[in-house]
Amino acid sequence: MASQPEPSASERRLFAKRLLEWWDENGRKSFPWQRERTPYRVWVSEVMLQQTQAHVVVPYFERFMARFPSVASLASASLNEVLHLWSGLGYYARARNLHRAAQIVERQYGGVFPRPLEEIRALPGVGRSTAAAIAAQAYGQRAAILDGNVKRVLARHFRVGGALSSSATLKTLWRYAELHTPAKRVADYTQAIMDLGATICVRSRPACVACPLRQTCQGLAAGDAGEFPQRRPRTRRRVEERRFFVLTDADGASFVQQQPPAGIWGGLWSPPQGPGDQTAAAFLARHGVHEQSVESIRVGQRIQHGFSHYDLIAEPVYIRLNAKPPAVAEGGGVWVQPNNHRLGLSALAAKLLAATADLELV
Repeated sequence: MASQPEPSASERRLFAKRLLEWWDENGRKSFPWQRERTPYRVWVSEVMLQQTQAHVVVPYFERFMARFPSVASLASASLNEVLHLWSGLGYYARARNLHRAAQIVERQYGGVFPRPLEEIRALPGVGRSTAAAIAAQAYGQRAAILDGNVKRVLARHFRVGGALSSSATLKTLWRYAELHTPAKRVADYTQAIMDLGATICVRSRPACVACPLRQTCQGLAAGDAGEFPQRRPRTRRRVEERRFFVLTDADGASFVQQQPPAGIWGGLWSPPQGPGDQTAAAFLARHGVHEQSVESIRVGQRIQHGFSHYDLIAEPVYIRLNAKPPAVAEGGGVWVQPNNHRLGLSALAAKLLAATADLELV
């Protein structure tokens, strides 16, 4: 990648000035984490906002704060309860790391969220950009951020080529981020540049005419702003097929098992699953459910569920039992009412269980 010209001090000041003036008039200032801006609330919101749009985060943040208003309350909670409140927000490693980090803050810092940037960054689930956002938003420290929105703004403004997965590209973007972060009003600046990427400099059809940086945007001047950031060639996504066996008893309770601690759904609860070609008869025999306890079996509509690196094709098999079996072999589990439990379910598992309430099994 060719070296980029170094912006002058006056150019850097103008960049921040225009961005802050725009934000003063047009910025988003009503999110719940912007009220009572404590380090704890900022931290939780920044973790929730990783790879998730702000409007999606709002109800989760409010419920989370109502239940866990402090580091101490989060640290002392069970992981099950934390995952339950996170259910549907996705990227569940964030919740596991948040819970583990709260216990570290409680144990090592007496429940007071650390201030030094390097100590914030050392917490589980807190990377370079998230740590900087916390330091800037909570403590007013001059720290450069580089989340997805900021990468897009800077890549277009300075026409930074190369895929975002490239270390050379990221190094250049970090340099621009650090150069343009002002010493004053840093909390407002970090919010402003994130807001610009979220509302104006959006992925498709950016509203360049409304952008406060349009006069200096190199991508706009060249007429190719929409081509940045450049994307690496798409590779064919892996597809995995699984069957989910949704056992329901006469009282409407469903059987769920906890997933292993690692992995995409680590620690969450889900109906038992097996390979895409596993039959209901083979599943029942393997799990010690006698054929005479089965009232009906129905295969539901297949559901496609996308993850970051692959697509899951989930085929539900709804099995109505006339009585709970004395035990379900291999792995254990619990029976829950789909709408009355305190377990963490993935969005897919919640959808499968909710369907049992209205499903006409034959």
